[in-house]
Amino acid sequence: MRKKFMVLLILVSTSLTLGLMSNTYSRYVADTDSNVVLELAKWQILVNENDITNNTVSSINLTPVIEENENITNNTIAPSSKGYFDINIDPTNVDVSFNYSINLNVLNENMPDLMISKYAILDNDYIEGDLVESTLLENNTITGSFDNTTPYQPFTIRVYFEWYEGVDENMNDEMDTTIGNDAAVNDTKLQINATIQFEQKI
Repeated sequence: MRKKFMVLLILVSTSLTLGLMSNTYSRYVADTDSNVVLELAKWQILVNENDITNNTVSSINLTPVIEENENITNNTIAPSSKGYFDINIDPTNVDVSFNYSINLNVLNENMPDLMISKYAILDNDYIEGDLVESTLLENNTITGSFDNTTPYQPFTIRVYFEWYEGVDENMNDEMDTTIGNDAAVNDTKLQINATIQFEQKI
């Protein structure tokens, strides 16, 4: 009887030990689903209040300002005329560093004396009439770069043009007169094309 009791006691002890060991060596198990949420960098550029980032090609009309000349009717150009137009750029909704380039061309091939001469960068706090520091234009191209270190502010690129006298040896008074007559008969207008490109720095 005592022998049976001892065997039974050994079996119960072994069972308890195995049960405790199985609990000791079990693994923690848990399941969950999670999402990684990343905020995308913004890329929206406005040129003269037009969003150009949704289209591969955007066409925007730029309004020229002609300097007053007592010998020329207001808002028209003739030899000796000067003027400018503004390209307003708003990159406040951009979160990356970027480069920009502006290529300018006078489309009237018969007017070689009409030239784009210089440009100026006007800050957002510029007030009309403030002194402007301008840069001579080279190869009819304006380039710039912005690094994403501070929030961007809107700025303006002011492009100056002028109808010079005698820049091209083939343009003389008679040619200038021909252009004026053509404008009277065919309503010819001066056209300047500005191709503006923005590209993220990588």
